[in-house]
Amino acid sequence: MTPLEQIHRHQIVAILRGCAPGRIPEIAAALSEGGIRLLEITLNSDSALDVIRRLAAKTDRVTVGAGTVLTAAEAEAAIDAGARFILSPSFDADTVTVTRKLGVVSIPGAFTATEVLAAHRAGADLVKVFPASVGAHYIRDLRGPLPQVPLMPTGGINLQNIGAFRAAGAAAFGVGSALVPAQQETGSAALEALKQRAMEFVKALT
Repeated sequence: MTPLEQIHRHQIVAILRGCAPGRIPEIAAALSEGGIRLLEITLNSDSALDVIRRLAAKTDRVTVGAGTVLTAAEAEAAIDAGARFILSPSFDADTVTVTRKLGVVSIPGAFTATEVLAAHRAGADLVKVFPASVGAHYIRDLRGPLPQVPLMPTGGINLQNIGAFRAAGAAAFGVGSALVPAQQETGSAALEALKQRAMEFVKALT
């Protein structure tokens, strides 16, 4: 299964931002045990490229991507480290072009219909609608004139609203602090709680 197929199948991308690098392997394992198969390591986190490299080399249970990618050079570095999908908070045509040229899934960020369509026409595989805190109705509104664009709402997705976003037509979901807090602990109780949260998110889409 290709990374793009995995995204469409598993849908939930767990965003790891600001987690201590040494804790991430245990966090990734707990998420995997809970059914999460897609991890985003944001490049504005400590030692992000090293973390991506280690995770990509040591696990076959999750697919690892890079987030907060702002330039083509950053995309190249993340892909060299092993990232299989590239996410950005905004749309940069050069970043999309380089990502697709290197055979990796491109998910730039956009908000307005004009930005979403521009990203799609530039070659984006999915378009991250950010921030999604405006509500699921906005995804439905965008899907009206742009049904051909797979949308991935991010920023504000939680257990209470993920079902509504899915019903509105979202293809995938970026889930951050509602699933993995920036200061996620790795004691046995904390990891078990993380696993349970992951299972609840997966169940919410079944």
